[in-house]
Amino acid sequence: MSILENERDDVVQTSPFDFAKDESDRTNHIRALLVDDDDDYREAAAAELEYLGFDVAAYSSGEQMLAFLDQEDWRGDVIVLDWALPTGPAIGLLPELHRRGINLPIVFFTGMPSTANENEALDHGAVDFVDKARGISILAKRLRLFVHLSRGQTAHVGQEPVECGKLLLRPDIGRAYWNGIDVDLTLTEFRIVYLLASQADGYVTYRTVYDCVHHAGFVAGNGDDGFRTNVRSSIRRIRNKFRELDHQFSEIENYPSFGYRWRGATKVGGALHADLVGAKTRATA
Repeated sequence: MSILENERDDVVQTSPFDFAKDESDRTNHIRALLVDDDDDYREAAAAELEYLGFDVAAYSSGEQMLAFLDQEDWRGDVIVLDWALPTGPAIGLLPELHRRGINLPIVFFTGMPSTANENEALDHGAVDFVDKARGISILAKRLRLFVHLSRGQTAHVGQEPVECGKLLLRPDIGRAYWNGIDVDLTLTEFRIVYLLASQADGYVTYRTVYDCVHHAGFVAGNGDDGFRTNVRSSIRRIRNKFRELDHQFSEIENYPSFGYRWRGATKVGGALHADLVGAKTRATA
């Protein structure tokens, strides 16, 4: 992959980065990299995000973003990628970022929404896939949610460790462990597992699972029930990750046409939260 020269006009930064700021100030600011080849849209999106309190470095191509990362010690929080770039789908940038040791939340912000593209993005470790038609304000809310989770500040996930049989969830660092081994869940997958494992009253609906990683009422896929396809795909990925560590893993139960539950006795912060042990219809998603 060739590295293009980093020209001044390719970066939109209405407020320069100040790396001398202390951590208390950093808590209130999110540093984002934005890659979009539409010059007018990129400039407008970066300006609106900055108006909403973000620090933004915006580039027109993945090559320019990688060149910036190779040249600068950028300590950011999240990377936002358009799906379609002149050199091909931006998903090809994820291995390049991982090779550089950059493991930040990746959000795709695209004018080409589809279930297939969303599944591919999430399969490769992205935390979200946002339709540009939703607008910058929705994007900003999603970015804050994922960054706050990675910092252990989200209000939607408690801070106490959750234990459920062999499962240990650490909301403070967004990590899940099975028999003491890191399951390597994405932030999106962690939120789903946390939702299922921490519930005290049985099955969680498809809609609730989807809403825990998207905003309430959001619909993806075809028709009003299109989100079910996305939920099934997410659960399948999660199950596969656990089964890589334990081929007998069967804790996630499916109640056909309704939702899922996590089997086991759940403890939150060391206290028994509920006894969810029980046998119901099991089926793969």
